[in-house]
Amino acid sequence: MTGAPHSARSRTRDIAKAAVRAELAQVAFELFHRDGFDKVTLDDLAAAAGVSRSTFLRYFGTKEDAVLAAFDGQDRRTADALRARPAGEDDWTALRRALDSLIERYHQDPAGALATTRLVRDTPALCARHLEKQHSWRPALAEALAERAGTPGAATLGHTVRAAAALDCLNVAIDHWTASDGHLDLVALLDEAFATFRAV
Repeated sequence: MTGAPHSARSRTRDIAKAAVRAELAQVAFELFHRDGFDKVTLDDLAAAAGVSRSTFLRYFGTKEDAVLAAFDGQDRRTADALRARPAGEDDWTALRRALDSLIERYHQDPAGALATTRLVRDTPALCARHLEKQHSWRPALAEALAERAGTPGAATLGHTVRAAAALDCLNVAIDHWTASDGHLDLVALLDEAFATFRAV
């Protein structure tokens, strides 16, 4: 019984922390969008948010983290969606359908997603960091494919290659969508990218 109040307090703290983190990220994004990523310092971010530099750094270790937090958890959500696909579905189809969970935010808030994507793509430091983080998604997707094949923890070279190719398809589709100012259908672009690999 004594664990229940403690657990409730812990959840409340987590919710409050997530809310503060989201607010700081929004302030940072607005400042980056207005003044340019490279011109904004950590001190500028802290001042704009009305917190100390050390408080800001407790939530985000770098300026890049404040932007890329928008992509946190995407690897886990996509891997979970992949595991949930029907057992009889081939890996490539399952990967394509699992990515629907990732591009959902582009439908929910296309203007916000377009602005964030542009900031990342147009800022070398952010683009490099994002690709670095995305590279770490491959093992999660490859392991999910292995689980679907009934060999958990034994992802093959083929699983890893398919996971990497799926992420490349995603990036190319998003690049085309961004270049069109969000006018093209991202789902159709992603379908076309996947179909191109299937046709090879």
